[in-house]
Amino acid sequence: MPELPEVETVRRHLEAIVGHTIGTAEVLHPRVERRQVDGRLADRLVGRRIAGTDRHGKFLIFDLDDRTVWIVHLGMSGRVHLRDPREPRDRHTVLAVGVGEVEFRFVDPRTFGFSVVVDDRTEVIGHLGPDALDLTLSRFGAALVGRTAPVKALLLDQKVVAGLGNIYADEVLFRAGVRPTRPGGSLTEEEIERVHGAIAPVLAEALAVGGTTLDDLAFLLPDGAAAGDLERLSVYGRTDRPCRRCGRPVQRVVVRGRGTHYCERCQR
Repeated sequence: MPELPEVETVRRHLEAIVGHTIGTAEVLHPRVERRQVDGRLADRLVGRRIAGTDRHGKFLIFDLDDRTVWIVHLGMSGRVHLRDPREPRDRHTVLAVGVGEVEFRFVDPRTFGFSVVVDDRTEVIGHLGPDALDLTLSRFGAALVGRTAPVKALLLDQKVVAGLGNIYADEVLFRAGVRPTRPGGSLTEEEIERVHGAIAPVLAEALAVGGTTLDDLAFLLPDGAAAGDLERLSVYGRTDRPCRRCGRPVQRVVVRGRGTHYCERCQR
């Protein structure tokens, strides 16, 4: 699933359509508008001018000129393309929106993503915790107090921190030297500070290369290019390969149903 760096990279590409009016909108798979409870998605989009872009966690947000908000969640395998309308569409395109001289295409092979226009963004994202880039140390520490859930699972909980997923949670915990299976409530103040302090640098490094494109090429940038590759990561996807810090083989375990990578020597 695209995480904060991938979604933020997409948002930056989509700044190109800010200020343009939506001329056409075509829903190509009904699941993409399943969250639209007050009318057809296309009807809410056509004729609106895109006033600005935003993001919270893994959600793309577009402010429209009638004070409504267009929100897109990429789901497990979704990606966004900006294309010449005359180019053939990918067969997994679920939504096509003509904006200015380009076409915004939401491609989602597994159809877990969605798009919706709402009057207030909190209708969709109000349940989320703070964005990972805005998370304060005090709020993060408070979220861990007394928790028996593994710290890896808490980092993936979007109500605790919005935007982290499997890749960067593993990378954050490696950088902090904290084992992912540790109960959240067992972390010392120093360990909490290390985990919190690792979030921004890990995400910044990923943002610098546009995020991460896995071997399945599920995530691609809006221009069709791949983002950064797995080889730059410290532990994620490196099962049985030498730890970049100590040389011991990277371990893989399953934490709350998610494959999790760590170094048993470097992470305590």
